[in-house]
Amino acid sequence: MTNSPPHSTLLSDLPVHVTVPVAWGDLDALQHVNNTVYFRWFETGRVALFRRVGWLGERRADGVGPILARASCVFRLPVGFPDTMEVGVGVTELAEDRFTVVYRIVSDQLGAVVAKGEGRIVCFDYNAGKKTRLPDAVREALEAL
Repeated sequence: MTNSPPHSTLLSDLPVHVTVPVAWGDLDALQHVNNTVYFRWFETGRVALFRRVGWLGERRADGVGPILARASCVFRLPVGFPDTMEVGVGVTELAEDRFTVVYRIVSDQLGAVVAKGEGRIVCFDYNAGKKTRLPDAVREALEAL
């Protein structure tokens, strides 16, 4: 018998995990987490991914960085308070100038996947105002996940 949390197997295929507590202010009038909060949790996971591959801070000097081009979420179960979410993040569809981030959120209280989603990330040159190639170091780090 193991003491692993329920999310350990539900997120085992995703390389980046972030734990996020549900805040009282995350609830809406119907006393469940508002749908917009899931996108904030996705963002928290996405930023952890970017930090892991070295794409925050250093790249800002040359004006090249990530931009979120598309986001989607499938809501599977309502979440209440108190609870803690485990956000799993991975990467698919790695191309020359873009990739897709996949998300899965697991509730500790429910022991189940409560939402899943995707985000299309494009490499963007903020100085030139247009997309550009992924930096080699970032591409290599994403491939190594």
